[in-house]
Amino acid sequence: MKKLILAVAAMTSGFAYADAPVPDNQVSFNAAATSDYRYRGISQTRLNPALQGGVDYTNNQTGLYVGAWASTIKWIKDAGGDSNIELDIYGGKRGNISDGLTYDVGVLTYVYAGNDMGRVTGFANANTTELYGQLSYGPAYIKYSSSVTNLFGFVDSKNSGYLDLGANVTLSEGLTLNLHAGHQTVENNSASSYDDWKLGITKDFGVVIAAVAVIGTNADKSAYASPANGKFMGKNALVATLSKTF
Repeated sequence: MKKLILAVAAMTSGFAYADAPVPDNQVSFNAAATSDYRYRGISQTRLNPALQGGVDYTNNQTGLYVGAWASTIKWIKDAGGDSNIELDIYGGKRGNISDGLTYDVGVLTYVYAGNDMGRVTGFANANTTELYGQLSYGPAYIKYSSSVTNLFGFVDSKNSGYLDLGANVTLSEGLTLNLHAGHQTVENNSASSYDDWKLGITKDFGVVIAAVAVIGTNADKSAYASPANGKFMGKNALVATLSKTF
């Protein structure tokens, strides 16, 4: 579940070097440590810290890209499965539609190796594949993701969707305001559908990028309570992240 903070990190890092020539083929790496891995507002780490990292390849002439990203997690084992790592594998194409208007379309697969969730009563296999499309204009964007498999272990949840609205507004060089609102629909499981939001600041210090955000949801507390300790995984919280792209 590649996080917006990493996308913002790449954006703010690139801002400082906007005048540098862009190669036809580009490989970048990213690494991060976060106080709580939140995805679509829901903690994936039982409200605990996570380590994350990834690699991206882009062909700047065609806009084609592929990448992989991984994070430590806790929710699979908490639910009775067997996986400590989430691996995201994705590919797509970005490009310009008109002056200031861009698109990004692709496919993303979330892999939880050996998760065995299909053997747990009430769950399906956690591995998930989504198709996504995004339009961006200036700092604002709208993105929609649709699952072509069951969604993150929910039974009979194919065709679930997530609507993501947001903006990453440059306040000054290296300082970005991050705004986000989202709605997750879980097919055939309305009690697990919810809204989420984020208000944050990202600061590029050159050697490292720091981000602080307030994140929250209106998710059902019983649907998103950790089986390990009963705590609500969608509670309002302040999340801090340090990341680096290179």
